Amino acid sequence: MSDRVWQAPPLDLAEDDALGRAVLNVHKDVLRGQLAGDPMLNLALPVELRALRRIEAWRALLLLTPWMLARLLFPDEGPELEIPPGWSADERRDADYLLLGPNLRFELLGQPQQAHLNFHPRLGHYLLQPISLDMKPYTSAEEVFAAWSQVIRIRDENMEKARRDCPLQKEISRRELFRRIKDPRGAG
Repeated sequence: MSDRVWQAPPLDLAEDDALGRAVLNVHKDVLRGQLAGDPMLNLALPVELRALRRIEAWRALLLLTPWMLARLLFPDEGPELEIPPGWSADERRDADYLLLGPNLRFELLGQPQQAHLNFHPRLGHYLLQPISLDMKPYTSAEEVFAAWSQVIRIRDENMEKARRDCPLQKEISRRELFRRIKDPRGAG
């Protein structure tokens, strides 16, 4: 029976640049190898990495490939996440690339998160949060990232509107609540 512990990236990937190069090389190899000739690929898109940064005890990056835009998360140390059966480093070492491994729940920035467990011998275990798995509509990396920026902008605007609207909505709710208490029939 294999030991199901988190396999961290090799020590030679401790520097962000080294990790970034390894992620790119692994996904280029997947494209040239296992996914070569797949009709679902959008070969107008490169394998490209953006926004590598540290978030708490994780290194996070955006990865664009001809088959996905995703956030990849690499922990500084093995997180306290249970590795499901069949997903130990020994069990996955010679396995084919699998885009979406088992779904795991974890916390990041005080918020509950979900991501898919992945493993590659050159990267160790990591988490993948898909952003888009339909890459066919895009003609360039710039178009993909512009669309993602638009999604972020709209989300941020909606969150700001919700913050502004929230006090008013609470006041309206209070007035309606008190009105019902005064006159349960709804008469003025």
